[in-house]
Amino acid sequence: MAEPERRIALLIDADNAPAAKIDVILAEVARHGVANVRRAYGNWKSPHLKSWEATLHEYAIRPIQQFAYSSGKNASDMAMVIDAMDLLYARNLDGFAIVSSDADFTPMVMRLLTEGVKVYGFGEKKTPLPFVNACSKFTYLEALGEPSAEATAVTNKPRTAKELRDDTRLLQMLRSAVESASGDDGWAHLGQVGHQISNQASFDPRNYGFRKLSDLIEATGLFEVNRENQILWIRPRAKAKAAKKG
Repeated sequence: MAEPERRIALLIDADNAPAAKIDVILAEVARHGVANVRRAYGNWKSPHLKSWEATLHEYAIRPIQQFAYSSGKNASDMAMVIDAMDLLYARNLDGFAIVSSDADFTPMVMRLLTEGVKVYGFGEKKTPLPFVNACSKFTYLEALGEPSAEATAVTNKPRTAKELRDDTRLLQMLRSAVESASGDDGWAHLGQVGHQISNQASFDPRNYGFRKLSDLIEATGLFEVNRENQILWIRPRAKAKAAKKG
């Protein structure tokens, strides 16, 4: 019997998310489960949200109207947090997809995680790191879909080996994951490495300009990679020996 699809609530901070990216966001969410709850929050009387109008109908997203009761206060954020807690306590969801570039949602994400649900974050490059790192997985919107020529040249250009090696947090995460997933011979299965990384921190290789985890790992130049019957094995070069696996 096939496993039931994971149920995910898609909550969008329309004030801090581009409507043009909703199709690729939904495609990404579909990789993790079905978005059976789709809501977008904002003051829909504001001309700032005009671009969202057609999108809401096309993708069956429910607009949640929230008036700005006072200047400088974002009532939409509060409404989204309250709804997230109500959905959490209903106990009929397996995960949340939060679309925003606002770090104010970090405490909410941390609360959701304590209940054992996955939180998939989506936001622009400007998203503060506390929110990025709090999510089970965070993907920059610039890394999704078919980028423009300018975006390809600037935003999604793969990091160089030097840039990857200079990223202390990234290297520590990769090394720790490989070590945790390795056997007595020092080799680790790529799938298990990816699982270890997902347990450690929010991570998506596309944020570094690489389509797959294996591409990023090879680009660092710090790991030996061996393909065996379409299975990929990895170990740190410092531990590499003359003999290959098998």
